[in-house]
Amino acid sequence: MARGHQKIQSQAKASEKQAKLKKQQGHSANDQKKAAQKALVHVCAVCKSQMPDPKTYKQHFENKHPKNDMPEELKEV
Repeated sequence: MARGHQKIQSQAKASEKQAKLKKQQGHSANDQKKAAQKALVHVCAVCKSQMPDPKTYKQHFENKHPKNDMPEELKEV
């Protein structure tokens, strides 16, 4: 087992190796947030909440805004 200066060098080398591997994978938190944001294409007309598909949007509208009139794009879903 390494001690002292050798331990510090070993830890630095291992952290550099991990950083390179993580960079190669390309799955950073920022990339994931951008991809998730692209998937949220439907925006609620009342509360500006974002949904991924019209079925979810319709369910949201029925549950959260029952007194409001249903938007035209949701009536045929």
